[in-house]
Amino acid sequence: MKAMILAAGKGERMRPLTLHTPKPLVQAGGKRLIEYHLEALAKAGFTEIVINHAWLGQQIEHYLGDGAQYGVRIQYSPEGEPLETGGGIFQALPLLGDEPFLVVNGDIWTDYDFARLKQPLSGLAHLVMVDNPAHHPSGGDFYIKDGLLHDAAPDADNLTFSGISLLHPKLFAGCSAGAFKLAPLLRAAMAQGLVSGEHMDGRWIDVGTLERLAQVENLLTVGQ
Repeated sequence: MKAMILAAGKGERMRPLTLHTPKPLVQAGGKRLIEYHLEALAKAGFTEIVINHAWLGQQIEHYLGDGAQYGVRIQYSPEGEPLETGGGIFQALPLLGDEPFLVVNGDIWTDYDFARLKQPLSGLAHLVMVDNPAHHPSGGDFYIKDGLLHDAAPDADNLTFSGISLLHPKLFAGCSAGAFKLAPLLRAAMAQGLVSGEHMDGRWIDVGTLERLAQVENLLTVGQ
């Protein structure tokens, strides 16, 4: 099974760090953020990796190379202009093949065991959900009922999408090249009962700001 790391974001809220460094190459605990993913994916048996990039993307290719130092083989999907999550994955489909593949946001830090996603996919997607973080306290994204995901509802136990998922290429049937979001595709599949979900209880941080980068640094330094 192949995996894709989404690394095309510009990291506007992490300036000045991201003025000259792409967000996935920002350091925490003496290591680049994207390196934690590569090491965890390799440990879980995912050795064929696709990475998309846009902002300062050549730095990512130069630093990571072909992935041999991490025990993986990396292929790149460069984007002249950011294609958003859906468009970025769609462009990379020729590299990902016809079978389900793992996707992880390049700007999160987590101790989630990616080996949990080496499983058959009965529908079109399987999403890993987390408790709503402090920066996304109300509403949430989706809720789980009988193993299936549904759009957030006022009285439901809504959770936040972690940015970790297992997707089937057929989720993108009928899509066209260009920038588009992933969420509408997921919601359309949910309406057909084709999206499952799980609630992870491990550590997870969306490294979208300098403050949250400091949280990761503290976790890694203190070891808690």
